[in-house]
Parts: sequence; structure tokens; C-alpha cells
Amino acid sequence: MSATRTLIFVCPDQLNPDSAVMREADPEKDIIVMGESRAEATRFPFHIQRMALIFSAMRHRAEDLDQKGFQVDYHRITDEGANTLADVLQSAIERHHPERIRMTRPNRFDLIEAFEEASEKAGIPLKYAEDTHFLTTPKEFKAWADGRKTLVMEHFYRAKRKETGYLMEGDQPTGGEWNFDGDNREAFGNNGPGLKVEPLRFEPDAITRKTIEELQSVLPDLPGSADSFGWPVTTDQAGEALRHFIEHRLTDFGRWQDAMWTDEPWLFHSLISPAINLQLLDPREAIEAAEKAYREGKAPINAVEGFVRQILGWREFIRGVYWLEGPDYGKRNALGAERDLPGFYWGEKTDMVCVSQVVGQVLEHGYAHHIQRLMVTGLYALVSGTDPWAIHSWYMGLFVDSYDWVTLPNTVGMSQFADGGVVATKPYIASGQYVDRMSNYCVSCRFNPKHAAEEDACPITTLYWSFLMEHEERLASNRRMRFQVANVRRKSSDERAAILRRRDQWFELLTS
Repeated sequence: MSATRTLIFVCPDQLNPDSAVMREADPEKDIIVMGESRAEATRFPFHIQRMALIFSAMRHRAEDLDQKGFQVDYHRITDEGANTLADVLQSAIERHHPERIRMTRPNRFDLIEAFEEASEKAGIPLKYAEDTHFLTTPKEFKAWADGRKTLVMEHFYRAKRKETGYLMEGDQPTGGEWNFDGDNREAFGNNGPGLKVEPLRFEPDAITRKTIEELQSVLPDLPGSADSFGWPVTTDQAGEALRHFIEHRLTDFGRWQDAMWTDEPWLFHSLISPAINLQLLDPREAIEAAEKAYREGKAPINAVEGFVRQILGWREFIRGVYWLEGPDYGKRNALGAERDLPGFYWGEKTDMVCVSQVVGQVLEHGYAHHIQRLMVTGLYALVSGTDPWAIHSWYMGLFVDSYDWVTLPNTVGMSQFADGGVVATKPYIASGQYVDRMSNYCVSCRFNPKHAAEEDACPITTLYWSFLMEHEERLASNRRMRFQVANVRRKSSDERAAILRRRDQWFELLTS
């Protein structure tokens, strides 16, 4: 009889201390296996802060388990041998000869395949537990999606509100409305965001500092800077970050959640998505804290509902799409976009202030909020015809909260419309005037967001109109695009030709 009953493998993004497999764990009989994989750290051009966050959080969790009496078999990035996560598992099997392997079902198709192959090769049975961190299983989402012609997040969100009882008064939504989006799209105006409380940031401790040092030594080419690292790396810190947001910024989060401002990376956003996606923070805790703030009169309904919708609605919906659409989802390119991602996404100089601001922020912090992602970096990629996998790789690489299940549908579906309408009911396109309305970026920019063909034409505005021309026939059948299609059809042949000339000049400038 083997000395080890169970190898419990903990994936890097499943650090939930209360997972089903951890609730079953016995320190006397089981061994916890965790691993830092070089292959995982280099499968995309990952920002150093992303990898430092994941590895530091893993090391803190391993230390916590050790203090609780568990035997932890931990493979560091500096260790020789195992390269992939499946290699880490295989090596642990050879050392410990377990009776069985248990893990939470991984959040990627390829990892499931790799772990099952390792299990079969070793002749050791592998059993998955459902990931209880999420509020919807893939099976439940499929049941909801079956029979629907289109998948509308709002419909899913309302069903989850009814199912969970969050922000509900009996069978009616709290506040009398399901959605307070109309109250949540304000710009700052000329005076900017004004006085605000900065988010809680955490000075790197010895474990985090050592993690960064080792990453810089072993993988010196990781992009971005580690200088501003301040992300929560433990469950305690994640809880502190949530409470700080609820107390100091939730009140103003709602109305200004779509606003942008020069040199202001954080504004009123929670910054808890990295901790939630690592499972250092339970999404239920975040939802319930926000709802409690509303019930106690400490935050308005529009802010609380907007925050809850991001977690209970959008986050769960996007994960459901990932599992529903299958492993080939990332190959989709419904609009036939093939251009390379411009060098200014990696820090090369550009006169486009909006892009320069957001990219600079991302390289410094590994973070940008949802409108900066969707309506600046994503918008440019979409209207310029950039290969959707190229911009997906950029999002996957440079954002500290990026994981396949959330980034792929958000990019291929929501941002780039490359799935043809599975996630979004229309392409999210706009001219530079949207950026001008929601930020102060255009004030200091040499380009004019109102111009499409002139010498000072904003590239986003130029590309917006050329995008409408290129896809006019396809977009005409989309009822949500009729207004924009009607506008482009009002342009004369001379106006169209001038816009296309300006577009070609812009692309020529980029290649030169």
C-alpha cells in the first residue's frame, strides 16, 4: 500500500482555500502539489507583474499550507526539470506514488487534456472537483444557453439575480430597475475626477521581492516594469482591498466607471479582479459587501448594481461562453482582420495621446480599466483590422488579471467581434469623438477627433469610417448598427475617397 493516499494538484489560478478538494484534504495522508512552470510563464508575452503576482500568491499559499501541517511539494521557476504543469504533476507522481490524483477542474481546455494524459501515462486515476469559486457551472450555463438564438448577457444576469437573490426584493429588482447603466456613463468634465482616495496597495514583502528577483533572473525578457507592484498576494490582503474599495470608492464608482483621465490609472475602480481571478477573493464576498453597503445607505444603487453586474453578470457570462464555444474559439476571425499589432502597443512612440496614455499605463502597472481596454486599445485594433489573435495575445500578456477563460471571449467576442456575434450583438465601434467625450486625452493630442480626412484627422475617426465602408453590407443587416450605417451612406463618393486616402496614408506611416 502506497504511503500517499492522494496527490492534490493546485493550479496556479485556483488558490481558493475553501475549494472542494481542499476541504477533503488530510495532512496525514495527502500531499499538495504546486508548481511554477516556465512554459506557462512564456506561453504569451506576460507582464512581469502578472507572473510575480501569480507566483508570489502561490508561494504565500504554500507557506500557509505548510504552517497548517500539510506536506507541500512545490516546484519553483528556478528548479531544474519540469517545464510544463503536466511535467510538475508527472514528477510528483514519480516521487510519491499516490493512490489517486485530485484537483479542481482546470480553467483551460489544454490543461485538462495534459493532466489527463499524465494520469493515464502513470496509471493513476485522476478525479476533478467542480470549481466552487464560480456561481455557475459550465453545465448550468449550457442548460441556460440551449435553445437560445442569441446569448444576451443581460438576460443571463437577470436570471442569476433571481436565482441567487442578490439585489432582489422578492421577485423584483432592488431599486425598481434591473440595470442602471443610464446613470453610469458620466464623464468628469473639465475639472477632472477631483479629490479621491487612492486604492489600497501593498508593499512587496520578502516573498514577493524574492519572486520578482528570480523572475528577472530566469526570464529577463518579460515585458513591463515591476517597480509599482502593489497587488494583494494573500486572501487577507484581498479582503482588505475589497473593504477599502467598498468604504472609499464604491460610492463614486458607478457614475464614473466609464470615464478616463490623463495620468490617472486607478480612478474609482476596485482593482480586485486580479485577486478574484486568482481565487484569493470569493466573488460572493465582493457582491455581498457591495449589497450590504447599499442596504446600510453607504452607497447608491447605481454604483452597487453596476459593480454587482460586472461580477455576477459579465464575469460568469464570459466564463460560460468560454466553455460553451470550445477549444477552437480563439481561431475565429469573422471580419477577416489580418493586420499586425502596431509597435506602439509595446511602447513605441505615437502621437495618439489616448493610446499612448493607456499603453504606458499598462506597461507600468499591468492594468487598465474596462473602457480603456474596450474603447481605446480594443477600438483601435478593431477599426484598423488588426488580427484578433494578435490583440488577444497582447491582452493575455500584459494584464495582471488575464486568464484564457475571461480574456479570450472578452477579446474575440466583445472587443473584436471576431466570433461574429456570440458575445456582442454588434461591433463596439466609435469615432475618436467617443474618446474625447469620455476623457481629456484629446485636449493635448495633435489629432482632431472630429476630422476623418484632413491632415489633422484622428486615426481612430478615419478608421471608424473606413471600417463602416468596408463592412457596410454586413453591418446593414444588424438592427443595432442601422444608425451608423445610415450615416456612412450619407457620405458622398468624394468624402469616401478622401477618408480612404487618409487611411492608406496612416497605414503607410506606420509601416515606414
